[in-house]
Amino acid sequence: MELLLYLVADPAHSADRPFLQVVAAALSGGVVAVQLRDKHASAQKLLKVGEEMRRIAHSQSASFFVNDRPDVALALEADGVHVGPEDLPPVEARRLLPRPRLLGVSAGNLQEALSAQEFGADYLGVGPVFPTLTKPDAGEPVGLETLAKIAASVRIPVVGIGGITVENAASVVGAGCAGVAVVSALMGAADPEQAARALRERVDEAWVRKSREGLPETP
Repeated sequence: MELLLYLVADPAHSADRPFLQVVAAALSGGVVAVQLRDKHASAQKLLKVGEEMRRIAHSQSASFFVNDRPDVALALEADGVHVGPEDLPPVEARRLLPRPRLLGVSAGNLQEALSAQEFGADYLGVGPVFPTLTKPDAGEPVGLETLAKIAASVRIPVVGIGGITVENAASVVGAGCAGVAVVSALMGAADPEQAARALRERVDEAWVRKSREGLPETP
């Protein structure tokens, strides 16, 4: 499971452009995992959009996740599902979506991270790392210090999310994360492919730097 550059694809942030076109461009630029997130869509709409999105993702050898809905993830034969604090509890999501399907869980502090790991999460989305306008209810930023503490305390990969840009992506990897997750940085970019390429370049450079410095790698 690669998580270097993870796109949370929400139609609400595609700047009135064809949603799947933006997703495809970001994947071409270096996204390795993509999540379909549309809190207001019906199951039928999620299935219709998700089927095409899964095809596009797999054509680029990227993983495809569904937000919140294990039932939709199963119907789409997605690689996994991602749940947050307001979604189905991780223990129930894991029961409904047994391995080899993957379970991602959002965490905003160490206690939530350890609990998610205990209940079967395969990776964590931790944030918001920095201030963000994409999700108004995301809460106060956790910051790099807390992010690093969480990454060092769990055995599963951590992906930082929230307010991540080309300028700060390397610091997130330096804090111990397997990669970065973004929404508006790619969905709202004038050129999603180029924006993804620039972000992926910074993440890759950060991993090379960690390797040279002999820093411990995330699981």
